[in-house]
Amino acid sequence: MQDASLLLKTFDPSGIGAENLSDCLLIQLAQKGRDKSVAARIIRDHLALLVRRRIPDLARKTGLANEIIQEAIEEIGTLDPAPGRRFADDANRVVVPDVTVEKDGNEWKIILNHDYIPRLRLSNTYKDLIAKGRLSKQESDYLREKLRSGKFIINAIEQRQRTIERITREIIKHQHEFFEEGISKLKPLTMTQIADIIGVHETTVSRALANKYMQTPHGVFEMKYFFTSGYQSEAGESVANTSVKEMIADIVAGEDPGKPLSDQEIVGLLQAKGLSIARRTVAKYREELGLLPSNLRRRYD
Repeated sequence: MQDASLLLKTFDPSGIGAENLSDCLLIQLAQKGRDKSVAARIIRDHLALLVRRRIPDLARKTGLANEIIQEAIEEIGTLDPAPGRRFADDANRVVVPDVTVEKDGNEWKIILNHDYIPRLRLSNTYKDLIAKGRLSKQESDYLREKLRSGKFIINAIEQRQRTIERITREIIKHQHEFFEEGISKLKPLTMTQIADIIGVHETTVSRALANKYMQTPHGVFEMKYFFTSGYQSEAGESVANTSVKEMIADIVAGEDPGKPLSDQEIVGLLQAKGLSIARRTVAKYREELGLLPSNLRRRYD
């Protein structure tokens, strides 16, 4: 068995047959004759720090300069962590939440995920070069411009994180019942409403939330999920269309399999809950939920 495993690791694509991620990357480096490189050393001994791109920590652990560590990380970036993926017909993706919202006593706590954001800082080396005054004006102006650009990028990243936190806080305020009870309590909410409250343009909110996900007590949701249109109940309550879909799903789940409910009958049950919704809207939501029409849902014992 061991011989078969070793043989498999020599096959293409390089890295298949590995026992884990580090083994996969090390196989690829070994086949390039780089098994004694700094990159291999980092993968073998400091994978956790590599994943979090902790360059200063890696430099301290290895005793090497930041520049050497950076070059090694760039080399590692050329490797394929999933060499067999190219042969798989799989559209699934792994989602890492950007924000986690959890209950802390009677309060909701917001935890931002900073792990995927590189720790950036301005090099003191270049600051010292300018301070010593030994550079020509052209060289000094060049470094000052690059330092300004670097500071702008760092500030922009920090500003984006602050914006995401502020938006999350407002989502919690407006969707408080969702966080307490679940999807059926989701309320209508627009990005314009949030933008007005935090004092930014609607497009700023949209860009900040693009491809961002939130971990909640009820699962992981795309942050744009919390922005939805809705309906007004007879009692004056606002109900999000997502919540209406949840009600329809619950109604169908609880129906008699031998006598499934028609779309019109579902309309009647929703009206009994104070929601006036057209039959064609119920049909649309049912189809979006992947539920068949009543004649195709009937079961015969």
